[in-house]
Amino acid sequence: MGDGLMEGPNPTTHYSTTTRVAAIVWIVIAVLLLLDVVLRGEGRQAWIAGALLATTVSATYLVWLRPRVVSTERGLRVVNPLRETFVPWAAVLWVDVTDVLRVHTPNRVVRSWPLRETKRQRVRDNMRRDSGYLDPDAGDEDPAGMRPVNLAARQLRQDAERYKTRPLSGPIRDVDEAGPAALGAEDEPQTMVPLEVIVVIAATAVLLVAVFLLA
Repeated sequence: MGDGLMEGPNPTTHYSTTTRVAAIVWIVIAVLLLLDVVLRGEGRQAWIAGALLATTVSATYLVWLRPRVVSTERGLRVVNPLRETFVPWAAVLWVDVTDVLRVHTPNRVVRSWPLRETKRQRVRDNMRRDSGYLDPDAGDEDPAGMRPVNLAARQLRQDAERYKTRPLSGPIRDVDEAGPAALGAEDEPQTMVPLEVIVVIAATAVLLVAVFLLA
């Protein structure tokens, strides 16, 4: 697995390159199969096949394409398949990796779906090393030799240190600033199911029900 990075002045986005590429490939294949069904398919079986293909596209988007971790000036957006958590920088105590990238806050640990360690031995080593918020390798390991997910955790720790020195004050009122889960957030993490997820799931469910009832 490789972790991708989209950079600009702000924000910085971390994601799994492997799963994103796989998602795009499957969506392209599914669209081509859908076109084939539309052009050549007939009857109930064609409608059901089309609905199932559309469902796989929705699932692929939610599970593989949408998840990411975004570093903004106000905090971290941890976007998982069904939920999104916003963690203000003031609440970020540490960022580390066990089986997945984790953001430690005073009251809970926020786990990232897309940023994960895929080597079993490294996961076992990380679990053994997990002793609170200390990471014995954080200062000693050469970034050039770090695993992608550990490199992402290191950068997020650096972001937290940098933004905490010049925090922005006041509630967040613009969804474009740090995502929908950040609206109204101050010093505590907030989790929500975004409208985008609800719309995708609802539209897919309606399509499936309609096809199976009416086709």
